[in-house]
Amino acid sequence: MANTMQFDLVSPERSLASLSATAVQLPGADGDMTAMPDHAPTITTLRPGILKVEAPEGSSEYLVTGGFAQINGDGLSVLAEKAIPVAEVTRSHLDDLVAEARASHEAAKAGDDQSIVDDAAKLLADMEALGTHMSL
Repeated sequence: MANTMQFDLVSPERSLASLSATAVQLPGADGDMTAMPDHAPTITTLRPGILKVEAPEGSSEYLVTGGFAQINGDGLSVLAEKAIPVAEVTRSHLDDLVAEARASHEAAKAGDDQSIVDDAAKLLADMEALGTHMSL
């Protein structure tokens, strides 16, 4: 069993991380999960939350708004819709994310598809909960 795995985190704006990790905690759409070296191959969607990386050099955390993660035995790649190192997150960032989610929810309510309205309401609730979780 290997002690580390390759971890890569990218968003449309930039590459945020490329390092060897011992464990990565993901905010999966179906629940939180931890990926470690020799993990079974998995592809999952992400919900808004905090992604935590444990590495030999230390730990790091990133706020992600959603995206996809591909896990295999020797690596984990995360393609995030938006990602920001937690140390850089301000109240203004969260206010902007909540405002975007609120606008999406209002737009969804104008349509006929209830499942889209439900998804938009969940996104809004997740974004609002992030601020509470991060004490901002």
